[in-house]
Amino acid sequence: MTLQQAIKWGREQLEQSEDAAADVSALLCFVLDKEKTYLMTWPEKPLTQEQQRHYEECILARQKGKPVAHITGRREFWSLMLEVNASTLIPRPDTETLVEAALSLELPENARVLDLGTGTGAVALALKSERPGWQVWACDKSGDAVELARRNSQALGLNVEILCSNWFQSVPKSLKFDLILSNPPYIDAGDPHLSMGDVRFEPQTALIAENNGLADIETIIKEANNHLADQGWLLLEQGWQQADSVAELLFKSGYKKVNRWQDYARVDRVTGGKKARAGRD
Repeated sequence: MTLQQAIKWGREQLEQSEDAAADVSALLCFVLDKEKTYLMTWPEKPLTQEQQRHYEECILARQKGKPVAHITGRREFWSLMLEVNASTLIPRPDTETLVEAALSLELPENARVLDLGTGTGAVALALKSERPGWQVWACDKSGDAVELARRNSQALGLNVEILCSNWFQSVPKSLKFDLILSNPPYIDAGDPHLSMGDVRFEPQTALIAENNGLADIETIIKEANNHLADQGWLLLEQGWQQADSVAELLFKSGYKKVNRWQDYARVDRVTGGKKARAGRD
């Protein structure tokens, strides 16, 4: 089987998938340990028997619905290659909006930043890669996720302090942050999308929240005020219909300059606000 034949066969097997071409390319590059350009440059290159066997196994796993990131054990986010496993959410392009929003803020060169529910460490590591002077902390309540994030931190050579903490529970109270941000669970338990696509293979605790998906967001907004420095920012990723509700929660909790940031599909994906200066309205 040549690369050209492998691509054709893979697409035929995954014809029901909307992303068949991208899935085939990613899986074949993984098996070959090559970049995508290699597939186009050497279409007549034959696979070894071992490569063909491995590739067929990968395609079969994808055919059964297993996420490409779980098959390959990796996913790129913000140009960083991250180790991925079933203990966390798979980093998605939409969440890059959270990174973009953070980078758009006027923060000190040595800003203290906290990423809540870090999962793979994607957001915290992306910020550290862009702002080396920032002091970045990250936490997750899952011990497996914490270990995964630490491995990614070490592999990328990016120094992020990663804690095991259920939201703010184990975050030192003496620390005051210039920015707190999070991609928390925000899907309602009755959402039909939970039975579709990659989310079927991801931890439900990282996806589902009570109160129409707003329970964890409410908790973070309520508790963040005690951990933010004066005029510190809080940024939250939310579902496509939740921006108004999140903005209202921020206003009610006294945050100023409440703003929204749109993702690549022009959906309000991130909402944030600035803590009022002590003693000021």
